[in-house]
Amino acid sequence: MTATTHRLHALPAAILLALTLAAPAAQAFSDDEARRAILELRTQIKQLNEQNQQARLQLADQMDLLHQEIASLRGRIEELSQRAPSADANPNAPQTPQAGDPQEQAAYEAAADLYRNGRYKEAASGFATFIQSYPDSALAGDALFYLGSSQYASKDFKNSIQTMQTLVKNHPDDPRAPDALLVVAADQIELNDMKGAKASLQRIIKDYPGSASAETAKSRLKLL
Repeated sequence: MTATTHRLHALPAAILLALTLAAPAAQAFSDDEARRAILELRTQIKQLNEQNQQARLQLADQMDLLHQEIASLRGRIEELSQRAPSADANPNAPQTPQAGDPQEQAAYEAAADLYRNGRYKEAASGFATFIQSYPDSALAGDALFYLGSSQYASKDFKNSIQTMQTLVKNHPDDPRAPDALLVVAADQIELNDMKGAKASLQRIIKDYPGSASAETAKSRLKLL
């Protein structure tokens, strides 16, 4: 056998040996890539967990502020509710207008009594009936305010917004108009409409800058 023939016979064996040696190397290369991918994935998961934890903490802080805001506005509305017409009202306080018609006055007082006694759903019905029966009454502004407040107390937030906005639209100079917008903001917060609540509070500051409600609105905006 010549040297050339011997080399030709040896060539397949050499190729086989090379392939055999190359296979573990290729496998080792794939394992290294897999390990790197796993490490990268673990790093990404860790970063996501840290981001989620931070987001949860921020959300908790926001919820705390929101609860404080709702409690504060509820307190303000409760304060406003104490201004409901009463036989024992302070004589130096602004007086509720009196209706010229005794029957009209009686209808208003009946609804007001329900409101004072905390029977808000019944009070809302009474004030709504009064407004429908006496739309041009001197008591219409007050009736709208207490209708909206009754709806808020009954958790009828959407109708409360509509009622208070009607009051502000139809009676913009009514002393209760800025307070009505405070109730609107409270309704919107209850409905998780933060953008709307901010707009309502900003409107109080813009349209009723000298009112006590404007000062309240400024402090509330800092919490939203």
